[in-house]
Amino acid sequence: MKKLVIIPTYNEIENISKIISAVFALEEEFHILVIDDGSPDGTAAAVKEYQSRDAQDRLFLLERPGKLGLGTAYIKGFKWALERGYDYVFEMDADFSHAPSDLPRLLKACTDGGADLSVGSRYCNGVSVVNWPIGRILISYFASVYVRKVLGIKIYDSTAGFLCYSRKALESIDLDAVRMHGYGFQIEMKYTALKRGNKIAEVPVIFINRKEGASKMSGSIFGEAFWGVIGLRFRKFD
Repeated sequence: MKKLVIIPTYNEIENISKIISAVFALEEEFHILVIDDGSPDGTAAAVKEYQSRDAQDRLFLLERPGKLGLGTAYIKGFKWALERGYDYVFEMDADFSHAPSDLPRLLKACTDGGADLSVGSRYCNGVSVVNWPIGRILISYFASVYVRKVLGIKIYDSTAGFLCYSRKALESIDLDAVRMHGYGFQIEMKYTALKRGNKIAEVPVIFINRKEGASKMSGSIFGEAFWGVIGLRFRKFD
């Protein structure tokens, strides 16, 4: 069973070597694909240095020329994984807001629980967020409420970016047809997976705000998600 963790990066020099080591320290074996968008701080160079030590067969790097969007990074990573025969593909941030120790729990929800896609959920058991400003918690929480109401789905954390996709789920989605690239990408992928008949399970996790590096969130990302959800509501799925 081949498992790949995709980690998109932009200026994550403080975190990237630490997060790679944390994933590789798990008892379960995971491979890692870092997709770096031309980080000027040397993130890609740090990955290459890590590769040169002892990880050529389980640590991989794709470099892109600049900031091309979170969604396009993941789409590139999904295609890369499918071409190489991975059975389960994970999304995870580099900044430790997603705990590497939760990766086996997401995997188990698919392998033992029968899910095609598992979501590391901040909101399925109340609000499990640490060190976020209250304003950002409210925006994130009510964004998921908005998505549930508009799209009529029962996912409590539709904007979550800590996920495990089965190969079946990814192959059911036309990756070239995914339209949103920012915050809305996560919503579009989950909604499309549901429309394609995939079973989704939410796994409660604790989300911890980054300690090092800078957040990449912006107002335009939220705007794309707000209007994009309305467009999803009226999109036809064959």
